[in-house]
Amino acid sequence: MATFVLIAGGWQGGWVYQTVADLLAAHGHEALPLTLSGLGDVPAPMANLQAHIGEVVDVVKAQRGEVVIVGQSYAGMVVSGVADAEPSRIRALVYVDAYVPDSGDSVWSLTTPRFRDMFVAGARTDGLNCMPPPNLDPRCRPHPLAAFLQAITLSGRWREVPRKTYVGAHGWEGSPFLELYQRLGSDPDWSTHSLDCGHNVARLMPERLTEILLAQV
Repeated sequence: MATFVLIAGGWQGGWVYQTVADLLAAHGHEALPLTLSGLGDVPAPMANLQAHIGEVVDVVKAQRGEVVIVGQSYAGMVVSGVADAEPSRIRALVYVDAYVPDSGDSVWSLTTPRFRDMFVAGARTDGLNCMPPPNLDPRCRPHPLAAFLQAITLSGRWREVPRKTYVGAHGWEGSPFLELYQRLGSDPDWSTHSLDCGHNVARLMPERLTEILLAQV
């Protein structure tokens, strides 16, 4: 049995993975869909990327068996930070249409002008929280802006994790991840999967994503 730590992308909480978590549990695995600070019912406008990484590190340290870390979109930053801190505890990393940073990168530095404009517009109310785009699920919450702006510091130890997988969602326009997907596709240390769906893979193709996750153990 493996433990899957499931981290949602910007504005979302653990609810986005509920179907995937149920499917993993049906196969005898433990699934932990996480809601990071500031993205649940308790506001945390001062939360940042480092705080989110620390929260997930604590979850990983509490596990006894093999751990698979899964992160969508913004959460790719968290996945890399957690793996860099605790590589020996993690069997596999799965980035779901997500950022894969080098040290010194931030979501702001890695994304496209379209998304930077979205972050600025979303933070106009208080300068601390980025409001979710209007087309998202009503359960979405304002995302702490600092989490998008803070640069990550990596030693490179995250690369010690034996399995690294990238799942690209290629059914939506304006993706900032296409070049990254192509680059990782030629890297022998990575496995890649291309799905014909929108960005929110966990909700749009939960069965296919579960198949990919089960292949990690």
